[in-house]
Amino acid sequence: MKNYQTRAPKAYKNLEFLNSPAGRTVRLLSEYLEPNDRLREYNIRDTIVFFGSARILSPEESYENFKKISKEFKKIKNPGKKIIERYSRAESDIKMSKYYSDTEELAYKLTKWSKSLKNGKKFVVTSGGGPGIMEAANRGAKRADGLTVGFNISLPFEQFPNQYIDETLNFEFHYFFMRKFWFAYLAKALVIMPGGFGTLDELMEILTLVQTQKLNKKLSIVIYGEEFWKDVINFERLAETGMISGDDFKLFRFSSDVNEAFGYLKQELIKNYVKK
Repeated sequence: MKNYQTRAPKAYKNLEFLNSPAGRTVRLLSEYLEPNDRLREYNIRDTIVFFGSARILSPEESYENFKKISKEFKKIKNPGKKIIERYSRAESDIKMSKYYSDTEELAYKLTKWSKSLKNGKKFVVTSGGGPGIMEAANRGAKRADGLTVGFNISLPFEQFPNQYIDETLNFEFHYFFMRKFWFAYLAKALVIMPGGFGTLDELMEILTLVQTQKLNKKLSIVIYGEEFWKDVINFERLAETGMISGDDFKLFRFSSDVNEAFGYLKQELIKNYVKK
């Protein structure tokens, strides 16, 4: 009787190959094909994307954190630099928490309005899937009983899926550019809340794509928190020095009020995608 070797694993089941540099192309395709299949199953073609910091706390969490630090602070006769910095940060967290509340409320209003549309158009609130502003966006959409998407990214810190994402629409990416592709590909509107490097990166990439007409669609962009953003980026100076044109200010709209932002986005989405 002949002896046979054990069957070799098929290439698409060979984890050593799939996780190697040689399997990178397969991994990239998987981050396009698998999300595409799931999103089609739920007929998600139009999204409203919220970008913003993972570090912005909810009002409840920021207030509880401030109370704890205040108790520590009061017990120390001569507080050192570290406790003073923690106290100042806790104060700042309370102020910044308004953006969590505004994000949740805006996502709620947009989802509730979207669900009321009679022609079947659904604008699904989508975030980066993590904590902070991302959590607030998913939380608002969930409060309105809508579907809500989380495009998460594997990072060594901060980025864990929040509890408000629909379980079947919770995505995990390895490659930043594939995650960005899905943000841009389905988006019909974009809301940029205060944030750090990641938010700045996302904002500038989207503005560049719109400015250079690489997105073959209408994309309404709200930069929320005008006072914050004008401190962070001197848009006027960019125009004064000729780095951008005056017309580039038409690519986005500043807002610092939930009702104003909602009214603008609703008007633009109806004009560009509902009446067609």
